[in-house]
Amino acid sequence: MSIDDRNRRVKVCKMKREDELLKELTDMIKETKKGQLKWKLTCKTTEYNDEAVKPTVTEDGITWTVDECYVSYECTYKGSDFVMITYEMIHTAGDKRQTTNLVFLPPLGIRYFDISTLLPYSVPASNILIYEIHTLWLLLLEMYKSDNTSVELDASSRELMIEE
Repeated sequence: MSIDDRNRRVKVCKMKREDELLKELTDMIKETKKGQLKWKLTCKTTEYNDEAVKPTVTEDGITWTVDECYVSYECTYKGSDFVMITYEMIHTAGDKRQTTNLVFLPPLGIRYFDISTLLPYSVPASNILIYEIHTLWLLLLEMYKSDNTSVELDASSRELMIEE
């Protein structure tokens, strides 16, 4: 198989992968609401750190405060281990907010919250996919608050360093 053929296959596979993930997440949300799935969430974020230690960037004369948030979602779904890691970079300037969202489906052995390590396992992230992931996040947080037997949550802060 030529490199061009392989690249076309990878592109087709990745595009299909987003659709597959969207359907899978929709089904997982339904099963989670029925109490059929148990989740483990790990969240590392800079959002609640002291503003004085957060990095800033200046673009077009606007100074943005930069935050990031990683969330690892893990469960057993249809007899297989499911792992998804999401990343959100948040730029805030007063009441303005811009976000960048990335989604990764790494193999079971990779649990690093590091963009470089996760990048080969990225999935294209359409607005509808990000919305479905956010819906899952809100559902799992609500379940954790009301009865945390179905959701295990480990949330902690992290430090963000921006390389020049």
